[in-house]
Formats: sequence, C-alpha cells, structure tokens
Amino acid sequence: MTKISESQRSLIGIIIVTLIVVVAMPMLNAFGSESSFFFVSDYQLNLWGKYLCYAGLAVSLNLLWGYTGLLCLGQGLFFALGGYALGMHLMLKIGEQGAYKSELPDFMVFLGYKELPAHWVPFDSFGFAVFAVLLVPGIVAGIFGFLAFRARIKGVYFAIITQALTYAACLMFFQNSFTFGGNNGFTDFKTILGSKIFDPVTQRTLFTVTAVYLSLCLFFIWWLTRTKFGKIQRAIRDSENRVRFSGYSTTTYKLAIFVVAAIMAGIVGALYVPQVGIINPEEMRPSKSLEIVVWVAVGGRATILGPVIGAVFVNWLKSYSTYHYPDYWLIILGALFVFVVLFMPNGIVGLPQQLKSSYKRYRHWFQKNKEAESAA
Repeated sequence: MTKISESQRSLIGIIIVTLIVVVAMPMLNAFGSESSFFFVSDYQLNLWGKYLCYAGLAVSLNLLWGYTGLLCLGQGLFFALGGYALGMHLMLKIGEQGAYKSELPDFMVFLGYKELPAHWVPFDSFGFAVFAVLLVPGIVAGIFGFLAFRARIKGVYFAIITQALTYAACLMFFQNSFTFGGNNGFTDFKTILGSKIFDPVTQRTLFTVTAVYLSLCLFFIWWLTRTKFGKIQRAIRDSENRVRFSGYSTTTYKLAIFVVAAIMAGIVGALYVPQVGIINPEEMRPSKSLEIVVWVAVGGRATILGPVIGAVFVNWLKSYSTYHYPDYWLIILGALFVFVVLFMPNGIVGLPQQLKSSYKRYRHWFQKNKEAESAA
C-alpha cells in the first residue's frame, strides 16, 4: 500500500478545507432552511469571514516566521495599511449619505476640512485603491526590510524593531492631523462597487472571495516549499551563516519573503474592512501583532494548515471568552501560549504525531519493564 507523504496530506487538507469553506458555507447561507441545524446565518457567515481574514494574516506570518525564521511583530501594520487603502475608497463612496450630507468624509467635516486632501483624490477609483492595497504594504516592507536585512539585524533584534515600527505607525495614525480619522478610523461604509455593503449577497461574495484568496495563499505556500527557493528559505531559517557561505545572498531572499508576506497581509486587511465595517489604529497595536504570533504557535508553526486552524480556534475562543468571561481573556490567552510552548511545540497540527511518539515510548518502556520482570 502506497504511503501518503506529509506534503500530499497537506494538499488533500487544503482541497477539503477549500471545498467546505468556499462551497458549503455560502450555499447553506443562501439556500439552507433556518430551522435546519446546518443553516448558516448572515451573522455566522460574517463572523467566519472575519476568521478567514485572520487566518490569511496568520498564513502570511507563518511564511516569515515558520519557514524563514523571521519573527515579525509588526505584521498587523501591513494588515492595517491594506485595510486603510480600501477604507479610503469606501469612505469616499459614502458621499452625501453621511451624517453631514457632504462630499467629504464625516470626520473631515467635523475637523473643519474644506476640501479633500490631495492624497485622497485618487482613491475615488476602486482600481487605484486595489493597486494601493498591494503597493503601500509592499513599499513599506521593502524599505524597512532593505535597511534591516542590509544591517544584518535578525533574531530578537528584528522582532523588537518590527514591534517599534508598528507602534510608531499606530501613534501616527491616532493623530487627527494625519487625515486618516484619528482614533475612530474609518467606519459607516455604505456601498462597494455599487452594491450595498451589508446586503447578504454582498457579504456572501466577500466571504467567497476571502475563502478563495486564503486557499490560493495555502496553495502558494505548498508550492513554494517544494521549490529550490523554498528549500533555501528553510535553510536560512536553520542556519543562515551556512547558506551565506554557500554563496547565496540571504539578504535578497529574506527581503523578497518579507515583501511578499506584507502584501499578503495587506490583501486580507482589505478584505477584512468591508466585512467588519471598520478600520482604525487599534489594528496596528503591538498587542495585535503578538496575538498573530499566538495564532501561528497554537496551530503549528511551519505547517500549511496550522496557522489557519490556530487563527480560527484562538479567535473563536476569544469570542466565547470575552462574552462569558470578559475579564479573563488576556489571562486565558497567556496561559494558552505558555501551555503550547511548553507542552505542544508543534501546535494542534503536530498533536497526533506527538501523541503517537509518546505512545511508542510508553509501549517500549512497558515492554522493557515486562522483559526485566520475566528475567528476574
């Protein structure tokens, strides 16, 4: 009987998850009977859409941390930049439907703006907004990564400066004078591409696009790990000096991965905004980026499906805990992270293999003791 490799199991897992999420959930929402156990309400579909965005964010960090060994504590920044880029377009499309009945976004009217700032004008075009979703996180990551990797900053120092970067950006976006809505950010969106943004059909479409995009990200990482680039990427994680002495430019490889991961995070940020209906500087807080690290660790670092499982599980747990035990969520999150680090180093995905190895060791120990008793 042919044994299925780990890579093939990952591919089968991606296909199964894709079929369930992309096909089943929107179908159950659109055509399911409300009295049925399998019916997916608009609220549940919207909630799972948010979970999938977080899963995409975790996948982008896994590409950096899991496969390249770069612990980035600023991934939330790239997520928020993508969200702000699309959010600017959605704010302009509110038009005179806002509270002040002005062509300007409400927060600008409130702050006394008389005309639209020049850098807002191109975002009236949806195509330009999508272009900015890709470009802005990519440029920020490119400049920051070039300076950091050229200076050979790595390990804990890289983690610290990425955290400092997102904290600095967070403080900047909190300023009203920065023209991005201050601490309230962007909200009260009305339409996207001419459709009402919270119409069930629009939300189903956004959910499907998010699920398809997440599936493409998983296929991309599955494919990348099988290429020469992917092998060098993992070699950098395991021993960067050895790779450098072998003649490879590790700076170029790390910079390329850093930029790709930033763009991936920016795209899910853009998909997150119309489904959740708000984007503000809270998404850039360092604590948010630390949560992403927990998602990846809980699900399983350097695995294809681990970050998806971790992001969905931890955010489901957060929803449950903040409803039933609102004062204990941070304690629960911290305890979960400590437990995973100490007792589940390979996360939820690695748990079956970990239990199997423990069972083999126990069985070996039991047989050895039994043989010793028989000999005595």
